[in-house]
Amino acid sequence: YMGRLCSQIRTIPEFVTQEMDAIQTKDDESVKEYGISLNVDMVRQLSKAGVRFFHFICMNLEYSVTRIVDELGLLDEQVQRDLPWQRSANPRRYGSEDVRPIFWANRPKSYIAKTMMWDEFPNGRWGDSRSPAFGEDTPVPAAHAWHAETPWVHVRSVDDVITIFLKYLSGIPVTLPWCESDLAPETSHIRSRLLDLNAQGFLTINSQPRVNGLPSDDPIHGWGPVGGFVYQKEYVELFCSPENWALLHSELEAAGPTVSYMAVNSTGDIRFSNVETVNAVTWGVMPAKEILQPTVVDPTSFNVWKDEAFDLWFGGLPGGRQATNVPPILQEIHATWMLVNLVENDFVCGDLQCVFERTMQRPEFVPRNVPRPHPLMGSAAKNRISVDEIDVDALSS
Repeated sequence: YMGRLCSQIRTIPEFVTQEMDAIQTKDDESVKEYGISLNVDMVRQLSKAGVRFFHFICMNLEYSVTRIVDELGLLDEQVQRDLPWQRSANPRRYGSEDVRPIFWANRPKSYIAKTMMWDEFPNGRWGDSRSPAFGEDTPVPAAHAWHAETPWVHVRSVDDVITIFLKYLSGIPVTLPWCESDLAPETSHIRSRLLDLNAQGFLTINSQPRVNGLPSDDPIHGWGPVGGFVYQKEYVELFCSPENWALLHSELEAAGPTVSYMAVNSTGDIRFSNVETVNAVTWGVMPAKEILQPTVVDPTSFNVWKDEAFDLWFGGLPGGRQATNVPPILQEIHATWMLVNLVENDFVCGDLQCVFERTMQRPEFVPRNVPRPHPLMGSAAKNRISVDEIDVDALSS
């Protein structure tokens, strides 16, 4: 049917061709934004002409369709999530999988590809991740659908790299290889903190704020059946230079038993503290159910994830790691920097920001002065991130 339908499209309007020619000199996010805007305008014009029904085929990329419907003002209520992450549509895992490692939170397609051959999927609790299916898996290559003018081609220094991360956090259209979609709404609660960390060279790729007993129908953090309560431990995952890691490591060792961390370089040299087994970082107390623990930090899974995470330093280049003329700074970061994840297990009063503040106050720390980009304004910014600043303590009931 789709083939017959597409065969009826004889020409593309000239204005679309001209506008696309101009936009394609930018990044993929600009093309996506243009497509959303174009579809919104078409639906409005067709509606005025009397068309009443519209059928969108999202091809498993529901974000753009949701944006279109939202821009048209057709989303009257918050859609309740079953879990903090979106379930796979695969019937083999849809009804049986309810636990995942947090490391792939921003790359769910990669995680699904890695585990698609599993005979069973974690349900209720995260089991033995050292099974042959997971342990023998190889990293999924980055999707290299990047235009030659991607900013990653032109980076020459750490400050250039920091600028890309700051743009992403500010809602400016730029894609990070570690993130398959835009910022999660809950990131708005810690956005200011993340900007401060990234500006000083602690490049964050995954994070969540602490949450203490918010209702399960909370519009930002809620998930699961109505009438329950949800909880989160503060989590942050980042890359940092060996110099910054040495300072951060000293502060982490003095942080006390509530903070756990794992740190590894691209060769597999790993360090950790207060990490003995699987650690649930998101859980929910729901009516007539056992406690659900849908998101975990797992040491064995982290060792699998780190290969993919480091390879993604080349994911913004046409051709990926095989690209010609890979910027030397990306090669240096890949070879020497550390991938670190931190969990503050005190979900009531804990605060990882204190650890970073003490790190950056040490006399050996070399501060950076990278200009902050201006946040994106207008509807695109509204959909990318809500400008805060919201007191983190407000996330506790």
